[in-house]
Amino acid sequence: MAFIYYVTQIHLDFGTVSLLPAECARTGMKKPLVVTDAGVRAAGVLAMAESALGDVPHAVFDGTPSNPTEAAVRAATAVYVAEGCDGLIAVGGGSSIDLAKGVAIAATHPGPLKTYATIEGGSPKITEAVAPLIAVPTTAGTGSEVARGAILIVDDGRKLGFHAWHLVPRTAILDPALTLGLPPMMTAATGMDAIAHCMETFMAPAVNPPADGIGLDGLARGWAHIERATRDGSDREARWNMMSASMQGAMAFQKGLGCVHSLSHSLGGVNPRLHHGTLNAIFLPAVVKFNASAESIRNEQRLQRMAHAIGIGSCDAKGTELSEALRDLNARVQLPSGLAAMGVTPDLFERVIDGAMADHCHKTNPRIATRDEYREMLEASM
Repeated sequence: MAFIYYVTQIHLDFGTVSLLPAECARTGMKKPLVVTDAGVRAAGVLAMAESALGDVPHAVFDGTPSNPTEAAVRAATAVYVAEGCDGLIAVGGGSSIDLAKGVAIAATHPGPLKTYATIEGGSPKITEAVAPLIAVPTTAGTGSEVARGAILIVDDGRKLGFHAWHLVPRTAILDPALTLGLPPMMTAATGMDAIAHCMETFMAPAVNPPADGIGLDGLARGWAHIERATRDGSDREARWNMMSASMQGAMAFQKGLGCVHSLSHSLGGVNPRLHHGTLNAIFLPAVVKFNASAESIRNEQRLQRMAHAIGIGSCDAKGTELSEALRDLNARVQLPSGLAAMGVTPDLFERVIDGAMADHCHKTNPRIATRDEYREMLEASM
């Protein structure tokens, strides 16, 4: 059975941050908590959002870590309660948006955060009581602004997914102007995150034709514009298309993701200093080759269709050309050549495999990987 669900209101264009007051009124927020991080504040982007808010009373939490934690959720929730807030505005990358989703749960639901984790059976426990959220992304990568999920490191050290349709932001304000100052390395890493979402969800076996179309178009946009955006951060057309690709990847991944994300979630939990988008970029070539023999991939010519979208013309049955095209793109945008270049050592593999086998993305890959197959993918990504 196909389940297809699109619910987010999206504003995509330069200058849409000016819509914040109207969207606060529409969603019933009288005093939102703005969730952001120190980098967004330092870059002046928080000031742009606060200026747009005008006379709307609000509080600010700017302590979002690069990989959001349950401790940070508690700290932000304490500000939310103390300031008498009634909603949330996330201004930042995926970390700030995911942290805000954690606050939306914690401020309105009892018990420790892991109670609501997907692999703990917690999704049905997340109710419509969640605090309303407006998402204002400042990177073009995670797509969390239109997604039902959040990835958070809970107190026991696991990096877990939290998924419920109630967590989808009430509004996504996609203003490419907020990404114009994003540094080249972050542009490349978040851009490859968007491309990974588009590709991996297109390979996922669930039946969702609209998601496939959205993901394939997002892949074409991302592939055509990531180098331009990385090379010239002021390229407005490239920034617009990367923001669209990011949004489209997340609209599509309601189908599910796969081994790329089960590995990157796990490794990111083992070493929270590693950037999620960079890990996705590094794992993609090995996972494409692993997926190539899946029945749904072969029968529906999914590798060939992705090859056509990125302009390489063809792809053999083993995924070799597509895998090499990904490695070449990673090199052109100057991302690390592999896990070893990021300081990852083989002694971490068993812990990473443990986490990958338990991750919520493990079972939505077109081939269900064994421990040995995950080890092979890790070795190929070194």
